[in-house]
Amino acid sequence: MPVVENDCDLSSSNAAKQAHPNILSGKLKRKSESQKMIPPWNFLFFFFFFHLSLFTVAFGGAGDSSVSENPFTPKASFVRYWNKQLNREIPKTHFLLSKVSPLTAVDSASFSKLAAQNHLDSRLPSFCSSAKLFCFPDLSPSLEKHSKDVNFAVYLDKNFTNYGSGGVAGADTFKNYSENDNVIVDSFRRYSRESTGRKEKFSNYASGSNVVDQSFNTYAAAATGGSGDFNNYNHEVNVPNLKFTSYSDDSNGHGQTFTRYTEDANAGQQSFSNYGKNGNGVPNEFNSYGNGSNVMGSDFSGYGKTANGAQDTFTSYAFNTNNPVNGFKSYAEGGNAAVETFSSYRDQANVGESNFQSYAKGANAAEVDFSSYGQSFNEGTEKFTGYGKEANGQSIGFKIYGKNTTFKDYAKQGVTFKRYNESLNSAETAQVKAAGSRANKWVEPGKFFREKMLKQGMVMPMPDIKDKMPARSFLPRNILSKIPFSSSKIGELKKTFHAADNSSLETIMLDALKECERAPSPGETKRCVGSAEDMLDFATSVLGRNVDARTTESVNGSKNNIKIGTVRKINGGKVTKSVSCHQSLYPYLLYYCHSVPKVRVYEADILDPNTEKKINHGVAICHLDTSSWSSGHGAFLALGSGPGRIEVCHWIFENDMTWTIADS
Repeated sequence: MPVVENDCDLSSSNAAKQAHPNILSGKLKRKSESQKMIPPWNFLFFFFFFHLSLFTVAFGGAGDSSVSENPFTPKASFVRYWNKQLNREIPKTHFLLSKVSPLTAVDSASFSKLAAQNHLDSRLPSFCSSAKLFCFPDLSPSLEKHSKDVNFAVYLDKNFTNYGSGGVAGADTFKNYSENDNVIVDSFRRYSRESTGRKEKFSNYASGSNVVDQSFNTYAAAATGGSGDFNNYNHEVNVPNLKFTSYSDDSNGHGQTFTRYTEDANAGQQSFSNYGKNGNGVPNEFNSYGNGSNVMGSDFSGYGKTANGAQDTFTSYAFNTNNPVNGFKSYAEGGNAAVETFSSYRDQANVGESNFQSYAKGANAAEVDFSSYGQSFNEGTEKFTGYGKEANGQSIGFKIYGKNTTFKDYAKQGVTFKRYNESLNSAETAQVKAAGSRANKWVEPGKFFREKMLKQGMVMPMPDIKDKMPARSFLPRNILSKIPFSSSKIGELKKTFHAADNSSLETIMLDALKECERAPSPGETKRCVGSAEDMLDFATSVLGRNVDARTTESVNGSKNNIKIGTVRKINGGKVTKSVSCHQSLYPYLLYYCHSVPKVRVYEADILDPNTEKKINHGVAICHLDTSSWSSGHGAFLALGSGPGRIEVCHWIFENDMTWTIADS
C-alpha cells in the first residue's frame, strides 16, 4: 500500500511472503537441531497478527479507536508527535484531538497523491466529505419553468437560470427558503426577465444560517410593473455575501422593497452593481437594512445610473451597527428627476465609513435629502468626492448631519446645509448618550469584564460563546504541505476548491490569505496554521515545550447569568504571555495564532446561579496592557475608560484556545 507520512515502519505483506514462501501453505522446513527454532505455532501466531495489523491500517475507521489500532492515521500520527515534542502523553480526552483530520490511512495517502499532482479538484466532493471540510456545493444550471404561480418553501441550493422570463402577472413566493443551514449557495440568473406585472416575494430567506452566498444577476431586467419584496431576508446570518448585478436593468416601474434585510448579521458584504440602471420610474426602498449588524459592508456601484424618475429611500439603514462600511459610486449618475432620501442613516452606530463618489454626477433635477445622518455615538467618516458635479437643477440638503466629514470637488450650487456639524439639542444629546451607555447592541453583556469579576460567588452575564464557524477539521501535514497557501496562488486554489470568479468562496479565501500575509503588528509574533502539528510547533516556539492548550469546556451558560465557582490562577497568577488561536474562515480548519504578552489566565468552574450546580468549566484571559487598543474598541464601550487605563478580560469562546504553561 502507499506509504503515509509517519514515524513507524512496517514491512509490506508481499515482502513477508517473499521472505517466507511456505508460510501460507504451512510447509515450514525443519532446521537442524543445533539451530534455534521458533515453534511453528508461535510463528504463525505472529504472522497472523502482523497481517491483521496491516489489515487494520488499510481498513481502520476514523474514530478514536483507530488511534490505538492504526498507526498510520493522521490522528495517530499527531498523538505520537505530541508525545515526542512535549515528552508526555496527550490525554485521550484532549479537545485538540477532535480537530485532527478524520481521514483513514488509505484516504490520507490517496488524497496526498492527488494533491501532489494538483488533481484534488477531480475528487473534491469526496475529499470534502471524508476530510470534513467546508466546501461550496457545485450547482448545475436549472432551466425548469413553471406555468403557474409557485410557492417555494423549505428549498435549498438552487441555481435558477432563465426562470420566469417573459412571465405575465402572478407571483412567485420564497418563504422559509434555505433556513438554518450551514453553507447556502443560491443563484438567480435572468430571473423574471422581460416579465409583465410579475411579483416576487422573499420572506424569511436564509435566516439563521451560517455562510450564505446569493447572487442575483440580470434579475427582472426589462420587466414592466410588478415588484420584488425582500422581508426578513438573511436575518441573523453569520457571513452573508449577497450580490445584485444588473438587477432591474431597463425595467419600467418594477419596484423593490428591502425590509429587515440582513438584520443582526455578522461580518458580511452586499454588492449592488448597475442596480436599476436605465430604469424608468423604479422605486426602491431600504428600510431597517442591516440594522444591529457587525462589520457589514455595502457597495452601490452604478446604482440607478442613467435612470428616469428613480425613487430610492434609505430609512434606518445600518442603524445601531458596528463599523458599517458603505460605498456609493456613480450612484444615479446621468439620471433624470431622481429622488434620493437618507433618513436615520447609520444613526447610533459605532464608527463606520461611507464614501460617496460621483454621486448624482451629471444628473438632471436630482433631489437628495440627508436627514439625521450619521449621528453615531462614536464618530465615523464620510467622504464626498465629485458629489452632484456637473448636475443640472439639483437639490441636495443636509439636515442634522453628523461630524467628521470630508467634501472634495463638490457641487457649489443647489446644496443647503441646516444644523450641519452643530451641537445637538438636549434631547438629541441624551439620545446619543443613551445609545453609548447601552454600549451598542453588538457589544453583548458579559463579552468583556474586569479582572475583579473572576471571584468565587460573583454573578455575571455570559455572552454567547458558541462557535459560529462551519464545522471543519485540520488537514494532515502530508496533504497540507502540497496545497499552496498564498494569495499569489489564488488561481490554483480556486481550481482546487471549485471557487468561481468573484464568488463568495474566492472572497473568503482571499480574506484569510491576506490576513495571514499581513505584517505582524509591533511586538507581535503570528502564524496561520492548518494542521495540529503546525499549531503545536508555533506554540512551543513562543512558550517552550512545557505547554498546553486550554479552552472553555462547553457553551453551557451562554447568554445567561452565571455564578463563578472555584477559580484557579494559571502559572500561579503571575503575569505571563500566551499564544491565542482564533479560527479563520477557510475550506479547512485554519487558525490565526499570535503571541499575547502581559496577560493573566484563569480557569473557573461555572455554576447555575439558581441551583449552584456546575454547568461548565471556563477559561478566561485578562489583557493587562490595552494601551495599543483603539478608543472605539467594544471593551471600552462596555466597561468605560480607554486604552491603557484598564485591564480587559474575556472568556475563551468555543473552539478558540489559548496556549499557556502546562500544569506542573
